[in-house]
Amino acid sequence: QVQLVESGGGLVQAGGSLRLSCAASGRTFSNYAMGWFRQAPGKEREFVAAISWNGGSIFYADPVKGRFTISRDNAKNTQYLQMNSLKPEDTAVYYCATASRRWPTNERVEYDYWGQGTQVTVSS
Repeated sequence: QVQLVESGGGLVQAGGSLRLSCAASGRTFSNYAMGWFRQAPGKEREFVAAISWNGGSIFYADPVKGRFTISRDNAKNTQYLQMNSLKPEDTAVYYCATASRRWPTNERVEYDYWGQGTQVTVSS
């Protein structure tokens, strides 16, 4: 059974930083792309960042470029999202997901397993 468990969310002031982690189990983690999505109240879940199976290909949604960094450690079956210069509009539940392919994508339908989410709240 595949499980993804996020951690690291919390409350932070605007301009601050948080690091999210996602621990994966139940799959050969290193064979698949991983991603982060987020969902704010009343809004659709949106793509944040994705990373290829080997970490060699990465891309970000425009609102987070230059502020967020996605990474992974296949030896630990864990992916990370370093979030700097946080803004109130970054407030959302952040979800970790694993894709059914090796190369990163921003398409939700390409992700077949999801974590339960972790709340990130940025105060102004």
